[in-house]
Amino acid sequence: MNARFADAVAVVTGAARGFGAAFAQAFAAEGAAVALLDLDLAAAEEQAAALRAKGAQAVALACDVSDAEAVDAAVARTVEELGEIGILVNNAGLHLTHYNKPFAELSRAEIEALFAVNVLGVVHCTLACAESMGRRGGGAVVNISSLSGYQVVSPYGVSKLAVRGLTTAFAAQLGDRDIRVNAVAPGLMATESALADLPEELVRDFVVTRQSVHRRGEPADIVEAVTWLCSDAAGFVTGETLRVDGGVFHGL
Repeated sequence: MNARFADAVAVVTGAARGFGAAFAQAFAAEGAAVALLDLDLAAAEEQAAALRAKGAQAVALACDVSDAEAVDAAVARTVEELGEIGILVNNAGLHLTHYNKPFAELSRAEIEALFAVNVLGVVHCTLACAESMGRRGGGAVVNISSLSGYQVVSPYGVSKLAVRGLTTAFAAQLGDRDIRVNAVAPGLMATESALADLPEELVRDFVVTRQSVHRRGEPADIVEAVTWLCSDAAGFVTGETLRVDGGVFHGL
């Protein structure tokens, strides 16, 4: 078995389903102990139980990433149950077409919630996990940005542009602790939620007319990018946002 992450403890936010669940499964398959953080504790526990059934160490923890105290508590529980943290994937976020509307079409409460989760959530989780990573002697953080963070025309896009900024800022500020911080910016991916939210013809047209690689992006494409950035193979890479989008807006 490939064990790139043997003896590592990985924290994945928004891990109950979608990309988050896929990240947790990938880290566990390669030897990591995994803490699955999510608002939906029951769904996260189902994922954790499935990982334990395969012989992995996994715990599910209820956590609202927009709540700094809740994040600190979840990180403390992770350290207590699994050990010092070596990997953090900031995956939790509000997304899809609802937050791609103009600012004026969203309520102030919705805008505040979007930035509390997508931006402050990254801050809270990174600061909390960095303390543990520092005690361990280093670690890797990967933030999930988006193609929308390059063509910024919506509240969601602004939040994902901010994630790119946080990536460079934290890379600079945490480098002395041997903590690398990078991001992955997915394009249009064939996730269950995206396929349910977007018309099939829109997805097909996007692949053919906007991408240089004429196939749908799959969750596995993002998993490969994230796990590589967390591995020793990317040990000289920090402060970068890796676009995994099939070549959309090539040259930007």
